[in-house]
Formats: sequence, C-alpha cells, structure tokens
Amino acid sequence: MQLIEVTTPELAQEFIMVQVKLYKKDKNYIRPLDKDINFVFDPKKNKLLRDGEAVRWILKDDSGKPIGRVAAFINKKTANTFEQPTGGMGFFDCIDDQEAANKLLNACKEWLQERGMEAMDGPINLGERDKWWGLLVDGFYPPNYGMHYNFPYYQRLLEEYGFKLYFNQYTYYRKVEDPLPERANEKAERVLQNKAYHFRHMEKSNLAKYTEDFRTVYNKGWVKHEGVKPMSEAQAVSIMKSLKPVIDERIMWFAYHNEEPVGFFIAIPELNKLFKYVNGKMDLWGKLKLVFHRWRGAATTMYGIVFGITPEHQSKGVEAAMLVEAGKVIQNNPNIPYKDLQMNWIGDFNPKMMHLVEQLGGRIYKTHATYRYLFDRNKEFNRAKIIH
Repeated sequence: MQLIEVTTPELAQEFIMVQVKLYKKDKNYIRPLDKDINFVFDPKKNKLLRDGEAVRWILKDDSGKPIGRVAAFINKKTANTFEQPTGGMGFFDCIDDQEAANKLLNACKEWLQERGMEAMDGPINLGERDKWWGLLVDGFYPPNYGMHYNFPYYQRLLEEYGFKLYFNQYTYYRKVEDPLPERANEKAERVLQNKAYHFRHMEKSNLAKYTEDFRTVYNKGWVKHEGVKPMSEAQAVSIMKSLKPVIDERIMWFAYHNEEPVGFFIAIPELNKLFKYVNGKMDLWGKLKLVFHRWRGAATTMYGIVFGITPEHQSKGVEAAMLVEAGKVIQNNPNIPYKDLQMNWIGDFNPKMMHLVEQLGGRIYKTHATYRYLFDRNKEFNRAKIIH
C-alpha cells in the first residue's frame, strides 16, 4: 500500500473522488459539494488555517487503485482547551480492511504527535461542528447537508484501532403537522399569555439585527460546551452570509423577553434534497438544477441546524411557545412545502436539551459518534463532561 500526501490540485480532486467511487453503489449516498470540501483545506477561505495546519492523504493499493483517504488538522483555537492538546482526524474513508485503516490513522497520529498533540478526535471537521462532525453509527438514511455519511463497518475500523466514544450527537425527527405533546402545549400557552415575551421570524431586510441577536443567544448558551469558544461578530456575520442564499425567513425564529433576545430556532430547507441532483458540482448547470428542484418543491424537510434558549429562560416553556408561534405560520400556509423537521446536533453531554426536544415530540432519528484516541495508551480516558 502507498500513502500519498495531497499536494496538487489534481490530487485534491482525487481525494474527493475516493469517496465518490467507494459509495457509487450506495443508494443513500449523496455526494457533498466539491467546493465545500475544498473550502476546508483552502487557507485563503478557511480562517482557521491562518494559524492552524492541515494535511490530506490518499491510500492506494499495490495496483495503484485508491482504497482510502484521510485528513489531519490542528485547530489552534480549541486544541488546548481539553485535558491534553488534541488535534483532529477527518474525511476518513476506507475499504473494509483494518490494515488499510490503520495505515491512514497512523499517518494522522504521527503527524499530530510531531506537532505536540497528545490525542486526536475524529472524524471531525476543521471548522464549526455543524459540518462533517462525527461517525454515523445508527440511522443509515440519506445524509443531511454537511453531515457525515459512512458505511456501518467504519465503526469497527475505528474502535479496533483504539478510538473510544467521546460523545454521541443526535439528529431528532418529527412531522411538521404533529401537535405538541399536551404538557409542552400547556407550558407554551402560559408563556404566550405573558406579555413580556414575544416571537417573530427573521426578516431578510433586517439581517444585521438578527445576526447580532443570534450571536447574543449563542454566547450565553454555548460557552459552557467543552471546546467551544465565544462567537465573534465577524464569525456570526460569516455564518449568516453563508446561509443567505438558502434562507427561508419563515422557518428562522427568535424569542424575546422585554425586547432582549433569549432564544432562537434556526432552520433551513434540507439542502441535500436539492444537492443530490447536482453531483457535487455548483457550476452553472448545477445552479440551474438547484433552482429548478427548489421551485418544484423538492425540499420538503426543514433542517434545524441550531436551537437554543439562554440559561435564565430555560425550563419555562419558551421553546414550546416559539414552536407554537412558528406553527401558526408554517402549518397554515399552503405555499410552505415542509412536511418533516429534523433537528440536528444535540450532544449526549447535554441531557437537558435532549429532554427538551423529546418533550417537544422529537425522537432520535440518527446517531453520530465523536471518538477520541489518546496517544498515551496508559492514560485514563474520560468522556465529554456533562453540561448541568
């Protein structure tokens, strides 16, 4: 077997095609957009590469056939926020062969060790947790946009190498038309009778205000998460800018208490319902296909990418009240095509949020696992800390 470092545009394209060829017979596979993968490794676009580092490899068998790929990287903003300096492993794809998997993973380990790391998490992304984060271990349905999809045997390859579960993250599912459970509805009604609270959906014409409201709530609610840093104004603007082409303001909702932002539910059309028709290419033809399939109503799933309430307003029913108000708009408008709701990325280290989503009628639909591998095999392994 031969391990080849990606150093040219041609090899970068071959890195993408390794996965495409491996999954060509899998009916559930949806090819990610090439530009999204290339973004991660482009120092001109991915700001984390200004201080951080990344490397990619392709693995070929003795005949020259590609049989795997992997990337390793260091995010300088988070590497030293754990018990030990921790780097990342991601974009792992491999045939069902432990020797091949070990060769890929050893390359990551050695590269990270040379740079002072003492552990690696994987498969993860060099970027935000909303993309390419975690190994799919249950719920092998077509992937949501930006979510990792893989063969079931990948779990065995990683665990036999020595990776241990650091945390699970869940995607929850419910029908848009389903009523809230009775208890949640009662709590929602009490909040709706309190004139200090009000709810409204985003307005594209006032995007700057909602961007800052999003950042305010995020920084109050997420800074407790291990490995998560406060969001800067520039980061918030960048996120909203990236979402702008696909924003449907009717499914992005905010909660306010005396005009202060205290919660949000940010959903977008499930883009893979559209991107599955473009085969990874957002050239002119791909964009025309995207517009056509969105026009015909192919995106029937709302994809909740982030959902949160500031700590001081949790457990009061604010989240339920926000969904009630959103339902009045979404469920009663025949021009809104959404039938299903998937709520993404709720970690098992956050039992309060899991309980909340289940109270709102959600059920676990997919499970992704984030693994950690400690280079010192005698060191005690600890799972992600529970948020109380």
